[in-house]
Amino acid sequence: MSDPYWGLPDPTTQAGFYSGVTMKRLLAWVFDIVIIAALVFVIGIFTFGLAWILFPLMLLVGFVYRWLTIASGSATWGMRMMAIELRTREGQPLDGGTAFLHTLGYTVSLAVSPLQLISVVLMLFSPRGQGLTDMLLGTAMLNRTATY
Repeated sequence: MSDPYWGLPDPTTQAGFYSGVTMKRLLAWVFDIVIIAALVFVIGIFTFGLAWILFPLMLLVGFVYRWLTIASGSATWGMRMMAIELRTREGQPLDGGTAFLHTLGYTVSLAVSPLQLISVVLMLFSPRGQGLTDMLLGTAMLNRTATY
């Protein structure tokens, strides 16, 4: 088998799976940031403001939110709202380990700005709209409404 993404839809013959996904990812990301900020706000209230000054706690909340939501449904709540989901190279939903690695890759790319820029460029110009972490793990974002 020469195609490393043999379980994913072909971007040429099944373009509907990838149509508009990059913009949907951006909108899902904004929605997820709002959810994470709300969670941090609530945690801050329950810790009498201590959580608001502990920036690493905010990063941890975002990491755990992304990891658990992707592990439980192959998409964050923002992705679900935009009707997109992550799939493995075999076309399967992400399991907990792959969701963890995807979240770790996303977090590292946010921390290292050039990696995030490379990821965005790849999303815009790669056939499957994959970011850097997607390419490393062999995952891709698909429209949920499309069917195999």
